[in-house]
Amino acid sequence: MADLPHMNLVFIGHVDHGKSTLVGRMLYEVGEVSEQKLKALREEAAKGGKATFEFAWVLDELKEERERGVTIDISHKKFKTPKHYFTIIDAPGHRDFVKNMITGTSQADAAILVVDVVNGVQPQTKEHAFLSKTLGIKQIIIALNKIDAVKYDEGKVKAAKEDVEKLLKSIGYKTEEVPFIPVSAYEGDNVKEKSKNTPWYKGDTLLTELDKLQAPEKPINKPLRLPVQDAYTITGVGTVPVGRVETGVMKPGMKVVFMPGGAGGEVKTIEMHHEQIPQAEPGDNVGFNVRGIGKDDVKRGDVVGPADNAPTVAEEFTAQIVILQHPSAITVGYTPVFHIHTAQVACQFTELVKTIDPKSGGVKQEKPEFLKTGDVAVVKIRPTKPIVVEAAKDFPQLGRFAVRDMGQTVAAGMVIDIKKKAA
Repeated sequence: MADLPHMNLVFIGHVDHGKSTLVGRMLYEVGEVSEQKLKALREEAAKGGKATFEFAWVLDELKEERERGVTIDISHKKFKTPKHYFTIIDAPGHRDFVKNMITGTSQADAAILVVDVVNGVQPQTKEHAFLSKTLGIKQIIIALNKIDAVKYDEGKVKAAKEDVEKLLKSIGYKTEEVPFIPVSAYEGDNVKEKSKNTPWYKGDTLLTELDKLQAPEKPINKPLRLPVQDAYTITGVGTVPVGRVETGVMKPGMKVVFMPGGAGGEVKTIEMHHEQIPQAEPGDNVGFNVRGIGKDDVKRGDVVGPADNAPTVAEEFTAQIVILQHPSAITVGYTPVFHIHTAQVACQFTELVKTIDPKSGGVKQEKPEFLKTGDVAVVKIRPTKPIVVEAAKDFPQLGRFAVRDMGQTVAAGMVIDIKKKAA
C-alpha cells in the first residue's frame, strides 16, 4: 500500500442519507469486507429488525470496538484502488465530523458528499458542504444516493442534482469540475460496476472517480514540523517522544527544538513500527530519541522543528472561523478550548474584526458586537498559555483548529496571521 499515493477521504452529508451504508458497500466492493462477514452482518441486522442495515453495521461495529479500545484491523479504515490508497475519516455525526476533520491528524484531501435523492439537500448537507469549503477541501465528489428508492427515475435524480449544484455554486465550488454520480449504496449501482438500471447516466462509477482524484504532494521541502502526541520513558533508552511528521524530514544527527518550551538536542534514532529508520517523512508516525531531552522537557502538544527554524509560538493570532453551533452569542472575552494539531489550550477572543458573506467572500459587517451560529468571521485570538501555531497557508496541518466548549465543537477555523511571542 505504502508505494501508492495516500489520501484522506471524508464522507459527509445529512445523517440519514446513507453515508455508512455507502462506506460499507465500498469496503465490500474493494475486498476489505468478506462475503462471510457481510452475510453474518445481514443475518444479525435482520434479527435485530434492521434489515438492509448490514453495510452500515460494518462501520458501527468498528465504532463499538473503538469505544471499547480494542485495536481494529487497520484494513477496515483503509482501502486501495488501482491508483491510490485511502484512509476513510468516518464522519458519523456532526460533532465527531468536525472534530475529526479539523484536529490535526485527519486533514481530508477529498470529500464524498452523500445526498439522498428522495429528500434532496437538507440543513446538514449545507453545513457539511460549507464546512468542507471553509476548511480548504478542494476536491469533492457527489454521491446521489438511494436511486433504487425512486425506481431509477432520471427526472427525480436530475432534480436532486440541480438542488445540490445550486448549493455548491453558492459556496464557491466550480460545479463543472464536480462529478455527480447516481448510486444505490444498498444495491451497489454505479459503485464499482456501471449499472444497467441507469442507461441514461454517461459518467463513471464512484470507484473510478476516486482514482481521478489528485493526491497531495508530500510537503518534504518545508521545514520539519512534528506535533508531539505523547512521550514515553523507556528503560535503557530514555525519553521517546511520539508523533506524526506533518512537514519536512527528520533524520538522525539533526539539531531540533521542542516549542513552546524551548528544550533542544540532537536526534539520535528514529523508529517506525519497532524498526529503526534512516529518515521520517510527512505522514510517518514515529518515535524518536533526542540526546539531552528528559521526561520534563517534552509533552503532548509540543511541536518539534529544526533548531535554526523553530516552530512559531503565538502571542496572538488572527483567524477565519465559522461558528457551527453556539447556544448564545460569542463576544469579546469568550475563552473556550482550542484544539490545534495535538495541543489543547484555552484561548481568548480579543477582537471581532469582521463577519464575511460566505457566498461572495465580501465583508458583511465590520467590528460586529457578537457572533452567532452560522457566522463566518475574522477574529483575533490570544492563547492563555504558550502554544505553537502556524499560518494555514504555510503549514495547513498546524494552522487549522476546532473550538470546543460545553462538550461540543462550537467553531472551526484557520490561522491567517500570527503575532509572535517575544523570545
